[in-house]
Amino acid sequence: MLIQALTTAGKSPLLALAKRIADAGCNLYESRVSTIGTETSLMLLASGAWDALAKLETALTKLARDESLRLVHYRTGPRANSSHLLPYLVEVVAADRPGIVARIVEFFSQHGISVEQLNSTRYQAMQTGADMFQAQFTIGIPAEIHIAALRDDFLELCDGLNLDAIMDPVKF
Repeated sequence: MLIQALTTAGKSPLLALAKRIADAGCNLYESRVSTIGTETSLMLLASGAWDALAKLETALTKLARDESLRLVHYRTGPRANSSHLLPYLVEVVAADRPGIVARIVEFFSQHGISVEQLNSTRYQAMQTGADMFQAQFTIGIPAEIHIAALRDDFLELCDGLNLDAIMDPVKF
């Protein structure tokens, strides 16, 4: 079961959700927690037997009545095997401006590459005060794609957009 929650940063429902998952007899299979702006976002994947999931659904419905919490949950299936995808890490740093993420995602989409994870932020450079943008993408490159040619095309795109970027295999 996929559980998505959004609430103000000071009121993270992580403990309440983790307890309800355990109390229902389910396992917390995967989780992502992030504070963005003044909000905390949680994405949790719980697994368990059908009756445990039904019990969890009931508990989550009760928890969703809290007006300070936006909660969505639904049953999902296991992820398809993606062993044909090679995991790569892409890091981009640039002067901040609109459209950077859109252009990079468009490039990956045109090449049939999936974005598995994305973390980005905007900050002021300590040395100059310039508005900067930084992003880390974890992508899945189909094994049949020629990596050197892809890297060359990507770095050419980044040069044209005046972005500093690297693309390296994930090493773990």
